[in-house]
Amino acid sequence: MALDRRSGCPINLSLEVFGDRWSLIILRDMIFGGRRHFRELLNGSIEGIASNILADRLKRLMELGMLTKADDPSHKQKAIYSLTEMAITLVPILAHLGAWGRVWLPTSEELSIRAELLEQGGPPMWEKFMDELRHEHLGIPLDTAGPSVRATLQAAYQAVVAKKAADASPAA
Repeated sequence: MALDRRSGCPINLSLEVFGDRWSLIILRDMIFGGRRHFRELLNGSIEGIASNILADRLKRLMELGMLTKADDPSHKQKAIYSLTEMAITLVPILAHLGAWGRVWLPTSEELSIRAELLEQGGPPMWEKFMDELRHEHLGIPLDTAGPSVRATLQAAYQAVVAKKAADASPAA
């Protein structure tokens, strides 16, 4: 996809790719939520993306080379979206965005726990996560053992949600 470029500045060019409201949210949901089907992306996002916007952004991300689309072998009427290496390498950037947002913006505890863990885990955790994504989306063999980074982040999220629910329930 040819972009109408205002300049050759790398920050400007990056903003031309990610400057809309939805592209990074879609990539976030694919990376951290493991969502790979249109319906999962449509119904799973807490921000509530409209189906026409989702379709447009998925098409744009494919044209930019950040996603691929293939027939889902488990269901002939579904397509499965995969991250490319270009999108997978956004993990450190998303980790930094999350860390910045935790410090400077009014985030919720349950939605910021993953950002906190990624910040604490730093580059070694990001690299492990990118390797896991390469395995999941690109079919590259995985060398690491133990729980996946996504499973670790999800468990932390669920623990915070459970704690908040327990704290909010009346004492017996």
